[in-house]
Amino acid sequence: MFQSSVLHRPAILAATLVSVIVAEGVMFPDSRRLEAQGQELPVRRIPNIPRSAEAYYAPDNLHVIAQTQDPDAQHAEGRSTGALTYTFTDQGENIHRINDRGQDACSYFLPDGRQIVWTSTRDNMDMAIGNWSDERQYPQGAELYISDLDGSNVRRLTDNEWYEAEVSVSADGEWIVFGRQIDGRMDLWRMRVDGSEEQQITDTEDWQEGAPFYLPDSKTILTRAWKRSEYGVVKPTPMTIFTIDTETGERVQRTFDGGMNWAPYPAPDGRHYVFVRIVENNNWEIFLGDLAGGEPVRLTYNDSFDGFPALSPDGSKMLFARSEGPGFMAGLYTYVMDVSSLGLGPENYHGIPSHGGQ
Repeated sequence: MFQSSVLHRPAILAATLVSVIVAEGVMFPDSRRLEAQGQELPVRRIPNIPRSAEAYYAPDNLHVIAQTQDPDAQHAEGRSTGALTYTFTDQGENIHRINDRGQDACSYFLPDGRQIVWTSTRDNMDMAIGNWSDERQYPQGAELYISDLDGSNVRRLTDNEWYEAEVSVSADGEWIVFGRQIDGRMDLWRMRVDGSEEQQITDTEDWQEGAPFYLPDSKTILTRAWKRSEYGVVKPTPMTIFTIDTETGERVQRTFDGGMNWAPYPAPDGRHYVFVRIVENNNWEIFLGDLAGGEPVRLTYNDSFDGFPALSPDGSKMLFARSEGPGFMAGLYTYVMDVSSLGLGPENYHGIPSHGGQ
């Protein structure tokens, strides 16, 4: 699936093109001005790193954990390689492989900066390899693990023959949230960081929730979901972004356009989030959304795939995957965008909007 090529078009935009405005006593980005330029904030590719995707920052706003292509990874017939979990800095230094077998998926730093949680098939390599990109073929036997930063002291958190992945951790370090598929139904679950107190968060027949991330309050989850009744029937698959209160069960719809709203990731200001939409010519681009409502603002301008956005804990940088190959999602590499001018940091946290308008 991954092939390398040259970047289609570099995009440069001086930070002076972006300003902030005061709204309701809080600093928020004048990102409409950014969008009007049809260009990007400063962007750079992380050097020295093989093809990679789904990258997330450590609490130090420097180190990164990601799925990185590795010839030692288990891979399907017809593919030259698979992915294993790596950590490195966003300068392409201190590169370290965490796992050495199976195939890996989503991973995340714990907020104490001393441990990581990750997904792997390392103990179920006799099961069908499956396809991480097709819910009808998710790798059964993908389990969750926690370890030290160097990959030592590995402890398995789940032990079954289901698909478990799409994992992240609450800001207070108390909860691990993840997706679990049982008999073709995908729902969200959470557990304590030691693997205890498993709790099912969603139980929906048609909606398929995934990619959950805690907002700064450590009780509200941002997630996207599609309907089983539409999957493979409507293309591209329509996806809706929701927030879910894990204490009350309240579910609030945040996008209403009926299109594909994919891979949402919350900003540390508790109000904004980045996510992916498709624009003309099947071009997947990253947008900035607002939980308070309103039209999202486009952040990336590139002729090939841009996706898997994630913000640093201080709100100054955004990691994302950009395709440099000749086909869809071909040759994915991890990039960094300087979003420091957008005012998305925790200093602007004033609570989470309870209801998002259209």
